[in-house]
Amino acid sequence: MAGFRSLARQVRDPRGDLALRRYSLRKCLERFAPYGHRATWDHLCSRWGFAPEDRSPDPARLVAALGELEEARSVWLAYEVDFAERRRKEKHDGLRRPGSVDDWHRLTWGGFGVAWCDDPRRHPHEPLAEVLRRIIAALEREPGALCPVCAGERLWWKYDLDHEPSAGPVCADCGILVPRPVLTSEALAATRRGHLLMSA
Repeated sequence: MAGFRSLARQVRDPRGDLALRRYSLRKCLERFAPYGHRATWDHLCSRWGFAPEDRSPDPARLVAALGELEEARSVWLAYEVDFAERRRKEKHDGLRRPGSVDDWHRLTWGGFGVAWCDDPRRHPHEPLAEVLRRIIAALEREPGALCPVCAGERLWWKYDLDHEPSAGPVCADCGILVPRPVLTSEALAATRRGHLLMSA
């Protein structure tokens, strides 16, 4: 099975069949898809101007979409290195019990579903790398009551997500499943009660 970098080379190969290059970009999303496979694909298509079902898109647009995906992957891999180093230090210092960030991180290892979007047509419009930087920054500061991606105030609890966890706080503005560790216990409780959370 080809890895991300091997697939990326196929996307960039100007001698390659265009349908194969497109297919290779789709296969990259099996290795790294921050919004989930379908929503990340929809994001890349809409940002770079080719239709999701277009079998022969402009090669320059495919390469540009790959570039955005690679930048986001670099951001996430750097975070994972920092995360692993922090956990090593905590274990060395005797902190064996993982916290809520650790629980969330286990579900997103490798970058799949970091900013899960259950509706594949509803996702943030900003570049993927910027979305990931905002989530990482939120994980590294005190919890709040806003969406870490768009600062949206309208959070609601959604059940039967096509992801793990299968329920959680979703931003009504940008569509992401908000990581629980970035929200205060009060914000989580309000969304669980079925209220659309509006910050003061």
